[in-house]
Amino acid sequence: MEEKSSTYRIMGIDPGTNYMGYGIIEVEGNKLRSVVMGDIDLHTMSDPYRKLRYIFERVSKLIKDYQPREVALESPFFGVNVQSMLKLGRAQGVAMAAALSFDKEVYEYAPSRIKQAIAGSGSASKEQVAAIVKRMLKLDYTPRRLDATDGMAVAMCHYFTARTPISVAMGTERVKGLGGGKKAEKGSSSWETFLKQNPDRIKK
Repeated sequence: MEEKSSTYRIMGIDPGTNYMGYGIIEVEGNKLRSVVMGDIDLHTMSDPYRKLRYIFERVSKLIKDYQPREVALESPFFGVNVQSMLKLGRAQGVAMAAALSFDKEVYEYAPSRIKQAIAGSGSASKEQVAAIVKRMLKLDYTPRRLDATDGMAVAMCHYFTARTPISVAMGTERVKGLGGGKKAEKGSSSWETFLKQNPDRIKK
């Protein structure tokens, strides 16, 4: 586990099987700045296993080059097409494995939660999210594809979520999973521990 510092980086990933968006922000105190954002182009690859290997290699290189402390990913949404869901889940899993191979802390957020954190609405469009990301980070350029701003939105969602009072109080025990915690299966016991340690938070 790497040492915590006041200045650190968060990488956000928007998994995809044709384009995988990513964005990295640097946090210094209460200030955010964009480090890099873009997309991993996979649409010309017909071999699904070649795609997965390429995702692992590119995500690994980005982590090596930019050294984020934490990596946040958008969790696969539940759609009608089962095959598409499986492919997307594999892509997300490989990106996650790349981050874990560098001993990075990994987090997941549901698509609606990311949109809610950035745009204030879980049904916001990609264009709305992109416009707000650009404004908040004071970016003067538009990426080639919205996958890039989606990836940056994931990183920003994690930053905002980790700074909420409950997240700060619970530290690494905060719940992630589909929009919440590093140890989702222990969410209930973690909440009980929090209440025991903070009885003044209980409203009677």
